Amino acid sequence: MTDLSVKLGTETLRNPIILAAGTCGVMGEIKDAIDLGQIGAITTKSITHEPRVGNEPHRVADLPAGMLNAIGLANEGIDSFMEHQAPKAATLNTTVIGSVAGESIEEYVHVAGAMCTSEYIKLIELNVSCPNTDDGLEFGASPPLLQELVSAVVEACDRPVIVKLSAAPGDISEHATAAVNAGASALTLINTIPALAIDVHTGKARITRGIGGLSGEGIHPIAVRVVHQMYQHICKERDIPIIGTGGVTHWEDAAEFILAGASCVGIGTASYINPSISSQISAQLASWVHKQNKPLSSLVGCFC
Repeated sequence: MTDLSVKLGTETLRNPIILAAGTCGVMGEIKDAIDLGQIGAITTKSITHEPRVGNEPHRVADLPAGMLNAIGLANEGIDSFMEHQAPKAATLNTTVIGSVAGESIEEYVHVAGAMCTSEYIKLIELNVSCPNTDDGLEFGASPPLLQELVSAVVEACDRPVIVKLSAAPGDISEHATAAVNAGASALTLINTIPALAIDVHTGKARITRGIGGLSGEGIHPIAVRVVHQMYQHICKERDIPIIGTGGVTHWEDAAEFILAGASCVGIGTASYINPSISSQISAQLASWVHKQNKPLSSLVGCFC
């Protein structure tokens, strides 16, 4: 059997496939559709300090090359999450990554600290790049603010911290550098991209909020470009793993991310279309790695 194990922070995942935040339920409800023992990790829904109802419907629109959404970080808040959701992590046959969002450094620190009291939430991912709230891009858009935030969470948290960045600012080299300098153990690249879709029959936006986050096949080449650039310029030299996320719908997309420099591959929108897609891609990726006659680690960043 091909060894697909990969190191992410202090954890060794059985394979590089990770279900992205907000796409597999709050705490892995997708286990009813797939065997979580066939993937490397799941990421919880992004959790904030206080409960959030999110944006007004319509919040999702299908597009020819993906999906536009503006959920608005709807979630039950950290207190309810710790009481009702966190205990479920012990029952899941995969690594659990806790996704944290907030409006201030204090909120991020509080939520991350609470998650770290659960021994079964092994890694923390900071969502600093959500385009679906008025303040969702504040930290991800400012390298100095980002460095201050990541430093505070790393200091307060006894788990490896992953930082999820958007491609929205353009060249994110300074943002990635700030996150790594502040102690980030890994980067998730990329989040959804701010976009707008208009219904030509009504003259109104396809979703109530107007601008939302574009995900799916349409953003995959952009994500590959960002992964490649950040790997070559920052992560390769400093041995920082990248979780390549954006538009993975076939095993070739996952392999492309690995060749570009990603150690792990996040799957999101495709799970809505086919809930079992992650386990299928994992098996197909194993076949591809076997045919290369090389360990997975040696294939990371092979494109140059």
